[in-house]
Amino acid sequence: MPKKEKGRSHSIRPVGKRPPVWCRYQPEEVEALVVKLAREGNNPSKIGIILRDHYGIPLVKPIVGKTIVQILKENNMSPPIPEDLEMLLRKAARLRAHMERHRSDKQKKRVNQILESKIRHLAEYYKRKGVLPEDWKYKPTTIFFS
Repeated sequence: MPKKEKGRSHSIRPVGKRPPVWCRYQPEEVEALVVKLAREGNNPSKIGIILRDHYGIPLVKPIVGKTIVQILKENNMSPPIPEDLEMLLRKAARLRAHMERHRSDKQKKRVNQILESKIRHLAEYYKRKGVLPEDWKYKPTTIFFS
């Protein structure tokens, strides 16, 4: 039986730890841009995309020496829960709303079990790392739309 392995033809981040020579921004300017974009209501991944597409900054860490989330933490602007966990919570809320309308959808019930398992595993990881408080619990009944 053939394996379900995927190919390796995807984009790879640059290996170098130094900022590219063609990038004309100083570390202070990049930090100010990150803070400005966060004040406008953008999440960290959106900030990275805006910096890449509009300002020509490929990666923040080689230029500044810190990640976008670290910069936001220093300025007390970090999100209360990590972005990947928040997106899983939103997906679970949408899935629960779907299951309320379509009670006989067995496939989505299984997808919901897998998704909630991912949420629990990711939450445990963030509790170990100290990003989430130890008493944080996932409540599937809470609607999380925004």
